[in-house]
Amino acid sequence: MEETASFFGLQAACEKAMEEAIEQNSVEPLVSKYKSFTANSEHDKRSPMDQAFRNVLMNRLSDDVERIGTLVKLSVEAVRAEIVSNTIPVVLLGDTFDVVTLGKCEQIFQFVEQLVEVWKEEVFFGSCKNNILRMCNDLLRRLSRTQNTVFCGRILLFLSKFFPFSERSGLNIVSEFNLDNLTEYGLDSKDHDDIDNKELEDTAEDLPIKIDYDLYCKFWSLQDFFRNPNQCYNKAQWKMFNMHAETILESFSSFKLEDVRHSSNESSDDANLQAMEVDDAATDAAASQTVRKATHFFAKFLTNPKLLALQLSDSNFRRSVLVQFLILFQYLQVTVKFKTDAYTLAPVQSDFIKETEPRVYKLLEETPPNGKRFSRTVQHMLMREEMWNNWKNEGCKEFKKPEEPEPSEDEAKAPPAKRPKRALGDCLREASRSGKFFLGNENLTRLWNYSPDNLQACKSEQRNFLPQLETYLETPHEKIDPAFEWRALRLLARQTPHFFTFVSQPSCKISDYLEVVRKRLIREKELLKHASGGAAAINSTESSNGLTTSSGSELIEQESVEPEPEPDQDLEVEDTEPVVEDDNTHEKPLMVTRAHIEEIIPLIGEPWMKVGKKIGFTNDELLFFQMNHPTPGVACMQMLTNWISDDDDATLENWAYMLEGLEMNEAAEGVKAIIQRERATSQPNNDVEILSD
Repeated sequence: MEETASFFGLQAACEKAMEEAIEQNSVEPLVSKYKSFTANSEHDKRSPMDQAFRNVLMNRLSDDVERIGTLVKLSVEAVRAEIVSNTIPVVLLGDTFDVVTLGKCEQIFQFVEQLVEVWKEEVFFGSCKNNILRMCNDLLRRLSRTQNTVFCGRILLFLSKFFPFSERSGLNIVSEFNLDNLTEYGLDSKDHDDIDNKELEDTAEDLPIKIDYDLYCKFWSLQDFFRNPNQCYNKAQWKMFNMHAETILESFSSFKLEDVRHSSNESSDDANLQAMEVDDAATDAAASQTVRKATHFFAKFLTNPKLLALQLSDSNFRRSVLVQFLILFQYLQVTVKFKTDAYTLAPVQSDFIKETEPRVYKLLEETPPNGKRFSRTVQHMLMREEMWNNWKNEGCKEFKKPEEPEPSEDEAKAPPAKRPKRALGDCLREASRSGKFFLGNENLTRLWNYSPDNLQACKSEQRNFLPQLETYLETPHEKIDPAFEWRALRLLARQTPHFFTFVSQPSCKISDYLEVVRKRLIREKELLKHASGGAAAINSTESSNGLTTSSGSELIEQESVEPEPEPDQDLEVEDTEPVVEDDNTHEKPLMVTRAHIEEIIPLIGEPWMKVGKKIGFTNDELLFFQMNHPTPGVACMQMLTNWISDDDDATLENWAYMLEGLEMNEAAEGVKAIIQRERATSQPNNDVEILSD
């Protein structure tokens, strides 16, 4: 039986195998050596392997950073091969950070950032997350927030990528503020005198605003409100904040910054760029390039009074202060879960914020370079901040990807194999041989091959879906049905000459006109039946207006003898339509003139816009007439004048019909009176023959 190896023997063997694995950049030598000790248990073998990794690391600390990174990556592969503890890669990194300088820590930390997806794997996350958090916190304690700002930011960004959003250790659950972030400045008025004020004024002699110790104190006192916004809910503190904010914003407004270019060689090119109209895409690209070139960054500004003039001339400094205003205003207005009931804005405070917030955005837009783009970016980020605030109010729920629905049985089945598609030439050749068409679409091919002669098939009686006029007029319908009337007139124009006749009243309703036509058709049908049974021949035929001429007087006499077939006497309509001779010309419609409009406008009155909508004017056009003319009469006059000049159908008959439809009976009667007057003037001796039933 093979003897078990001791701890130190296993450790030495593992260190030797590890050197070989590093040279080959493969974990296989370690796995082979690990499995060769069959007499030892898994626990007995892992502990020496873990210690071997730590010893090799200590021996290689003097090597370059890449060799240390290679060892860390080898430990990751060893964890996946299940020959070391799951925490050994993080333990190696923690040991390294504890004994090397901050400069080398910053270089080694890149391996931690590169392996962020590895740390998220199930095998590492549960066992390593506390070690990683402890390692990062130890680094942050060693670093200076002002001297090592970039490295601190890298660590915080890594933690935000590593931990999920719902991780409680990374959330400010109760919305606490960092009250330790104090801004110290000269508050004691005894420490300065007139000489100090004169020195401040000398530093700002080129500026258009007066900089004194009072402005200096007001400016830096705002930082205390930005540090703890809950002070603004106190009335006395709010009054102080209101006064100081007005002073600072007024100073910013009166002192505009100019876009100063950094290079004299680029001044001519920049002037040309300003003279040109550049689109948004080009502007954004130029702004991004400017941000990349900028290397200056200040985590905290100095509060020396003599620097205030220079700080007010610095665009970055001004932007920092204005963005602080916007963050404060947003916090005061949004709903935060852990705010007490006493933290409520008064109406005066809400009004001040609503008035001041646009001013701050305007100042950001006026601050070069790329002020408008910077303002839009800040506004977008604050909108996203509202979404995060709502997520926090709802308890910081975990983000989960939506589960994909399980495929149904039909979807799980493999799709049937497609039949090979025939060549287009073969299909055309086969269709040509059989005398048919092939159009590439099944439905089109079927329609074109429906009949040998498609035009003849279109003339088939089976495709005649029009009803007979008499049958359609007998169908039940409402008294005023525009759709029924339109279809009836179409049939009337297609099947009988009655469509081309005149009625006695030009402005009569279509429903009454159709009723007259229906009775006339019934009467003609009875006359034709009687004439075919009692007379041998009829010498004259119906004229184009649907009435018999004087040669058919015998039929009219018989009609007067025959009783009316309809039982309801109330439906009788007197046919007073004149018999128009064939040689008479068609009567011309009466067009609306300006004199007619002036006569009818007093009868229309205030609801003139209803007439405009009925004529066809849009709401914008009616609003134009109303705004450009003081009184309704003048506006109506201008509207109707435009109508008669643009519309060829602006006749008195149509106008009367429109007014009746709008129930403006007085105006409609006035138009009818004009029609009768005009006709009497134009045709005083119009001899017509009147027929009555």
